[in-house]
Amino acid sequence: MRRMHILPMFRKIFAISALVMSFSVPALADEPKVLSAHGDWTAYVFNENGNKVCYMASQPIKAEGAYTKRGDIFALVTHRPGEDSRDVFSYITGYSYKPSSNVSLSFGSKQFTLFTQNDMAWAVDDKTDRDIAKAIRGGSKMVVKGTSSRGTKTTDTFSLRGSSAAHDAISRECGLTP
Repeated sequence: MRRMHILPMFRKIFAISALVMSFSVPALADEPKVLSAHGDWTAYVFNENGNKVCYMASQPIKAEGAYTKRGDIFALVTHRPGEDSRDVFSYITGYSYKPSSNVSLSFGSKQFTLFTQNDMAWAVDDKTDRDIAKAIRGGSKMVVKGTSSRGTKTTDTFSLRGSSAAHDAISRECGLTP
């Protein structure tokens, strides 16, 4: 049922991004299209400036924290073969992070630290992105911990059921080997 909410949210994010980009450079991008759904993850594709962008997304199965208002939460892994970019992990948290804060990402005992800006978090480099994608594909649960600009601590838990199949789908669509 959660998957039904992902596409409209990405349409909204995509529309806002396209609007912002239209003021700086002309962006020619299609609307995201669902490739396939796999467990708790969904695979998408769209064209941007003539290049394919393939990504997989999921929402948490549990979101904890003493917050009163919070937007939608998404974990994504994105391939942009036209830019020689693959397995880029990004996280949309649904609130603005505390400035200069880090996010903790864990898969059991395996831990990663993400940097933040506004309402998003990313890995620090390509190797970490690849390691996170590998952990997502091989794990069963992912936990993301962060702190909002108001000091609220949050813990989001994701099921990784279907993540390997979703990763295979985006890799095939973008002509990459999983």
